[in-house]
Amino acid sequence: MLAIGAEAPDFAALTDTGQTFRLSAWRGHRPVVLFFYLRAFTFG
Repeated sequence: MLAIGAEAPDFAALTDTGQTFRLSAWRGHRPVVLFFYLRAFTFG
């Protein structure tokens, strides 16, 4: 777990359009908000 105020480690993930998003490409340019919706595309 990261401490409050700690820099997030770099990561890569696919966007909803299939492009690769890399945190390091945005670091220092704009704020980044990550949102995880656990029940997306699942039954129940």
